[in-house]
Parts: sequence; structure tokens; C-alpha cells
Amino acid sequence: MASIYGEFCLLFLFSFVSVNVLTAATQFDFSTLTLTSLKLLGDAHFSNASVRLTRDIGVPNSGAGKVLYSNPIKFRRPGTQSPASFSTFFSFFVTNLNPSSIGGGLAFVISPDDEFIGDSGGYLGITNGKGPQNGVVAVEYDTLMDVEFNDINGNHVGLDLNSMDSTRVCDLTKIGIDLKGGDPVNSWVDYTGSTRLINVYVSYSNLKPKEPVISYTFDLNEYIVNDFMFVGFSGSTQGSTEIHTVVSWSFTSSFDENPGSPPPTASFMNPTAYAATPPPPLNAPEAGNSSNSTYGEAKHRRTCRNQLCKDGPGAVAGVVTAGAFFLVFCAFALIWAYNKKFKRGEKSETLALDVIKMPKEFSYKELRLATKGFDSNRSIGQGAFGTVYKGILPDTGDIVAVKRCSHSGQGTAEFLSELSIIGTLRHRNLVRLQGWCHEKGEILLVYDMMCNGSLDKALFESRMILSWPHRRKILHGVASALAYLHQECENQVIHRDIKSSNIMLDEGFNARLGDFGLARQIEHDKSPDATVAAGTMGYLAPEYLLTGRATEKTDVFSYGAVVLEVASGRRPIEKEVTGVGKVGMSSNLVEWVWSLHREGRLMVAVDPRLGNEFDEGEMRRVLLVGLACSHPDPLARPTMRGVVQMLVGEAEVPIVPRTKPTMSFSTSQLLMTLQDSVSDLNGMITISTTSSEDSFVVGGDSHGGLNLV
Repeated sequence: MASIYGEFCLLFLFSFVSVNVLTAATQFDFSTLTLTSLKLLGDAHFSNASVRLTRDIGVPNSGAGKVLYSNPIKFRRPGTQSPASFSTFFSFFVTNLNPSSIGGGLAFVISPDDEFIGDSGGYLGITNGKGPQNGVVAVEYDTLMDVEFNDINGNHVGLDLNSMDSTRVCDLTKIGIDLKGGDPVNSWVDYTGSTRLINVYVSYSNLKPKEPVISYTFDLNEYIVNDFMFVGFSGSTQGSTEIHTVVSWSFTSSFDENPGSPPPTASFMNPTAYAATPPPPLNAPEAGNSSNSTYGEAKHRRTCRNQLCKDGPGAVAGVVTAGAFFLVFCAFALIWAYNKKFKRGEKSETLALDVIKMPKEFSYKELRLATKGFDSNRSIGQGAFGTVYKGILPDTGDIVAVKRCSHSGQGTAEFLSELSIIGTLRHRNLVRLQGWCHEKGEILLVYDMMCNGSLDKALFESRMILSWPHRRKILHGVASALAYLHQECENQVIHRDIKSSNIMLDEGFNARLGDFGLARQIEHDKSPDATVAAGTMGYLAPEYLLTGRATEKTDVFSYGAVVLEVASGRRPIEKEVTGVGKVGMSSNLVEWVWSLHREGRLMVAVDPRLGNEFDEGEMRRVLLVGLACSHPDPLARPTMRGVVQMLVGEAEVPIVPRTKPTMSFSTSQLLMTLQDSVSDLNGMITISTTSSEDSFVVGGDSHGGLNLV
């Protein structure tokens, strides 16, 4: 029995080894590649765990770039005319930094060498103007209508065979795809060697469409010049500042053992697109060293069946017994794992109640691997209660932002607050929480990565001047998010920390409000309690400074400061004199704009870097909305729902007085308010700076009084 069981275990083990050994001829995934696995040519460069094919160069300059997998891929067996089957999946987006300029485009390419880069403009870095070039097959995603190449428009996908005149083309406008929209676009390219059929699919969704946008039969062997070719991407601009970014890519190829079988699937970067195929090992077999996996599995099954027949009924009984033993073993393993998880859950029962609605629980090991051990080089942000790291999830290759709780009781409390609040929120202008982890005494939150960073960095640190259309869209997005938090949630949410550094920007420069560490939930129509007040100087409402009571109107004031910051291109508190006409040291932006309004010179506040690239009527409306939100009297401030209507022109901006009103408290009112706050906080209200951003916390001790430290 032991011998038979041992043979069964070997057969069982071999069945798994064979699947790994007999994989596709070539197989790789963007997330597992090292820097030496990719070759960059021309303007191509790495950026935020992605590859940008073109650079931010000024008009009217043009450029081209190419990235290739550094190892050649076998596309034809030596001495035969049998082409390989291949499948590739990739995700990309196009950012047009100057909407008035024309673009270029990008392409998935199969090239005979890894040194050549084509011309810019309509050549997409694929070929040049010297005439047809053999050995180049490409699927182009063209954002430029080039009459020379008979392009149908500036938003199409085409199949290029040794020429920039596309053999087959599809107008992507017909399926609702805008290549220059700034949104991620997914594409699948499948070629079956036995049938000579290529299918190209394009979608915004992660799910592969049922119908291809291009389906064409051609013999790949007639267009490739070598048995081994290189694969990758190329892109170009033509007198523009268009940037083409490849954010994910997987590729697999094989030679068909069974004619008519579908091409291998490349699904490692897109697990929802196909049936499960795990990420390949780093030492994936190279071309020529393996055969088709389906064939290998069939051969192995025949071997197992013949061996069992040879050994007779006894062997069959042994296998059945061993199989039953294996199932029992699996059952015990599952019970052990469940008990371990259950015991761990008992230790964090309170947390589990808060996060029961969370999307996913990650393991600490998984997030540690994703951030390379929370490497300081991967830090992308530092908040009052934690650090944010860029992470790449090992299972999917998805790029995420991992927020790690600071090691203090207060930090843990704030993270628990953020976790319990944002886990129940769903809005297109809120940063999406993917999941959480509570292990080893730490709390980690996993968010979508926002590739364009925070609003304050886009305004003050980027070489690119944030255009007025982008700024207007950002302000509208934040207003929509706040209207949702204040008036559309089951329980009203007061954010308490609205500022430009907490507003993130996605690929299309859409605003996503984040950092709910200071947020509080309040039942509608209930008065908020005095709390430990916290925030950032320059964004804080005057009544909040005095009372510590956060309401939706304190968020409105903070939003008004953000509006003026975005319109003027100046920080709420300027810390130093930067030149003539600039806000001086310790000057308050809100006060400065009010003074300009009093003098009838409101448009002087406009960011001079915008030049004349804005609508004056829109700008004046936005500045008045900012002042209305910054009114000293909280009752005079509009609701965020009203702000949304004002920004889109559905409601008039309330009359903003030329002279800034003063906020006054009677002595008795102020004393009563402070007594309530002191009673709630068990001590004196103290305001002290806690970070370089002049953030502060209002706290208490036993001495009484109001101090500014």
C-alpha cells in the first residue's frame, strides 16, 4: 500500500509539474519583469511603474519612443512555414497636455530588430519615410488623422503590415472609445497560427468584449523576416505634447500542436478577462524549450491511464484509498486554517464590526511584498497619522497606494475612523478603497493609485501648468464629492480636512477626494459635538478655530479656500515673499482675495501662468463662489449641492458683499461656547502646530483658557 500510495503521490506531483513545464513557448508579464528585461529607445522612459513612450516636450517639437521585451520571441520554427500563435493584453492611456495641438498615437509592434526606431508623427515610431520596410507588423491606436496614410480620422485602430497604410481599420468612435480622453483603454490582440486569423479587441472594461473591432486572416509568415522577432510598443507625437503611457502588459505565445486550437491567453495582468492562469514564474521557459500545455496534459493523462490498467484492480483501489486520504488531509487543513483565522478574528472583533463591509482583507505578507518591505523609496506621501507607499500587488500586478498606520494610539484611532467611514462610501470623486489589513499590530489601507498625484503637487511642483479646463473639472468633482458626503449619505460625513494635498488626480485629471482620517459621521439634522479639532492653517473656518465644532459649513469654508487656491495658483498661507505682486510671508490667501474684491480688482487674483487661456465669465463666477464659501458667517455660506449648481450655471452665485463681513461673538456667547468645548474636551483648548503644513490639533489639559502655541 505504501508503495502504491508513493507512486500515486509521484503521479499527483508530476501532474502539477507537467503543467508548469509544458507551458507556452514564451510567456511574460509586465509586473514580473526586471529593468533589464525591457529595452527603451528614443523618448521612452519609466514613470511611476509604467512606461511612457513619449515625453512632455514643448510645441512644435515632435518625438518618438519604443519599448521592447529584450529577449527575441520565436515566431517561426526553423525550416518550416508554421507561424506561432500569440496573445497579448495591455492597458494604456493617452494624455494630451495641450488640447489645441494634434497628436500622434501608439502601436503594439512586432519588429525584426531591437535597435531601430522609426520617425515621429504619423509614422508612430514604427517605420520611417524611406519606403516600405519588411518584417514590421503592428496594431496602431492612432490619434492623428494623416492624409498621407489614408487615415479615416484621429481616433481609430488599424492593422499595419509592412506599411503605415492600414490593411484593416476601425473607427473607435463607433464603440464609444476616445483614445485622447485620458481614460485607461484595454486591448487584446490574438493570433492563431493554424487558422492565420488575428482578432483585435478594445474596451474601457476589464472584461474582454465578445466581438473584435478587427478580424482579419493573413499569413504572419509572409510578413516576418526572421524566425525570432521582438515585441513591444512604439509611440510618437507631431508638434504636440501628447504622452502615451503603457500601464500593464502580458504576452504569451506557442506553436499549435492541435490545428484549430485557440491562441494562448495572456491574462496575467487582467484576471477578470479569462479563466484563471496564474502569473508565470520569473524563470519562464524560453522559446524552443517546451511544447503546448494542452498537448502535455493529454499525454500525461494517457500515461496515467495506461499505468493504472497495467497494475490492475489493486492499483485502482490503492489510488482510490490514497485519494480519499488526500481529501481527508485537505479537510483537516481547511479546518485548521479556518480556526486560525477565527481566533485571529476574535482578537480584532471590534475592528471586524467596523470593516465587515470592506471590499477585501489583504494579508500583511502580501502588502509587505507589494511595497518591498515598506521601502522608503516607495513612499509617495506623508500624512499626520501615517505614510502612503506605492505598491504592486504580486498576484495581479495592479499598482496601488498602501497607507500604513503610524505607531501610536491616536494614529490607530484615526485609521480605524477612516476605515469604518470610507468603506461604506461610493462616489466617482472619492478615492476608492480596495481593502484593508489588520495584522502584527498594524492597520493598512489599500487604495487605487492616482497616477497624477495630488492637486497641490499639480499646481505647485509640476513642470506642466495645469490648464483651466482641468482646474474647472477638478473643482466640480470635489464639490460633487462633498455634496454626496453632506447630503446624500445615510449618515452625514464631515471631512474636516479639505485641502489640495488631500485631493488626488487620476489619469484623466478627475478629482478624487481622499484621507478620511479626521472625518466624522453625524446623523442628519443632529448637532455635532465639540471634538478634538484638527486641520491645516489657511483652510479652517474661524468658528471652528474658536469652538472646535465641525459642521458641513466648516467643510464649505475649506472648499472655498481650495477654490481660491486653484484659481489663483497660490497657497492658502504663503510662507515667504517670492517676488513683486506675490502674497507676502504669513499672508492669508482668502483675506487677499477679499481685499481685491473690495477694490474692484477681483480678476487680479487669477493665476498669471494661465495667460488668456480661460473664459473670463467662468473665472469670475468661480472666484465669487470661492468668496461665498469663505464667508465669515457660516449661515451665509451655500450648501455644497448649491455650489455644484452654481459651477455648472444652474444657479446664480449669491451676492458677495464688497467688504468682507466681520464675524462677531458676544462675550456671553463666546464664554458659553468655550465652556461647552472645555467641558467636552476636559480641559483647555490648545492649538499647536504638528507638521510643516501648519496643521494643528485642538486638545485639552487641566489649566483652562485658550492658548495659541
